[in-house]
Amino acid sequence: MSPNTIIGAVAGAALGGLFVFLAATAWWLPAARSEGRELERSAQLARSMEIIKERSQTNAAVNSLSDADLCHELGGIWVFPDKRCD
Repeated sequence: MSPNTIIGAVAGAALGGLFVFLAATAWWLPAARSEGRELERSAQLARSMEIIKERSQTNAAVNSLSDADLCHELGGIWVFPDKRCD
């Protein structure tokens, strides 16, 4: 092989590598980032819905408690004659 052929092959490989790098940076990387953002948003939305569902169940359980039961759940002592929580 002549030196010019080797130099041309190396230059062609370098230009080809540069093209692939630029293509990845310009097109593929932003698309991957966008896809990653969408996946994260979907996961956040699913988690938010799960938290809201759990909170609704907690609210229903708390609302079904009597004043005395709520006092006991909070660690207090229900004083019946006065109807107060100590």
